[in-house]
Amino acid sequence: MEIDGIISAIVIGIVIGVLGRLVVPGRQRIGILLTILVGIVAAFIGSGIAVAFGVADTDGVDWIEWVIQIGLAALGVAALDRTRARR
Repeated sequence: MEIDGIISAIVIGIVIGVLGRLVVPGRQRIGILLTILVGIVAAFIGSGIAVAFGVADTDGVDWIEWVIQIGLAALGVAALDRTRARR
């Protein structure tokens, strides 16, 4: 992966993390850096899942891939929020 691919993955991860946080109802007790980290991880895992199902390379916007990534980010944000609430 080249540097422009890494930078674009980070930018997409930020967007995915923020959208995932917006999907989760209520107030989350995690910081923005954890949200970004969850978004980056969700973007990578979501891309892998989309490739496995063959929906990653379509003409135009890959809506199914975005939905998978945002869903994974929402799960990650909710899981981190739940662990923060127990402390």
